[in-house]
Amino acid sequence: MRPSGRETNQMREISIETGVTRHAEGSCLIRCGGTHVLCTASIDERVPPFLKNSGLGWVTAEYGMLPRATHTRMNREAKRGQSGRTQEIQRLIGRALRAGVDRVALGERQIVVDCDVIQADGGTRCASITGGWVALRLAVNKLMKAGDVISDPLTDHVAAVSCGIYAGQPVVDLDYLEDSEAGTDANFVLTGRGRLVEVQASAEGATFGRDDLETLMDLAVAGTSELVAAQKAAVGA
Repeated sequence: MRPSGRETNQMREISIETGVTRHAEGSCLIRCGGTHVLCTASIDERVPPFLKNSGLGWVTAEYGMLPRATHTRMNREAKRGQSGRTQEIQRLIGRALRAGVDRVALGERQIVVDCDVIQADGGTRCASITGGWVALRLAVNKLMKAGDVISDPLTDHVAAVSCGIYAGQPVVDLDYLEDSEAGTDANFVLTGRGRLVEVQASAEGATFGRDDLETLMDLAVAGTSELVAAQKAAVGA
């Protein structure tokens, strides 16, 4: 039995509210159960120096957690310095989002996606990727409406979900209680067409077999299809 009472293949309740900030070109608040992440996308007509005069655009991400997003207060990273975990997560978000972008069609500009965790209950990086895509979609819509891009730079949806083996059972969309005790922990990033972008999987307490990985993959494919449906409902496409 899962702590939440969910079935092994049951996702947490998903909601995506768009247009939650005034100034960002794209924004949303994504809620995956008790995990809430504010995602904003900002358009910058400049690119990093290594892409100057290349004709290629760039999508990157920054990630952070508010001090009281967790059970006990954390010091702000602006005070204590950015952790290795934060750097790894924001690089993952950037890689994931770029997998669904035609950088030639985007043109020589950069879109920065900021993912700020308001409340954490497991799966914050996955929620950030899923919500980050929505913010990115809304920002690109503004570029297209203004005629700043000729063709749609977004080639597919990108969404992510955690899976793991908890109490000997493969489960999808782990909350904190499950994640903290899972024997196997994995994060799957997929496109809307079900193509793999990235898989992060590790044995936290016990090794796992190839059949276990395939079961987790099946759960992830079904889970991300629900997330993509939520993305489509949020942006109207």
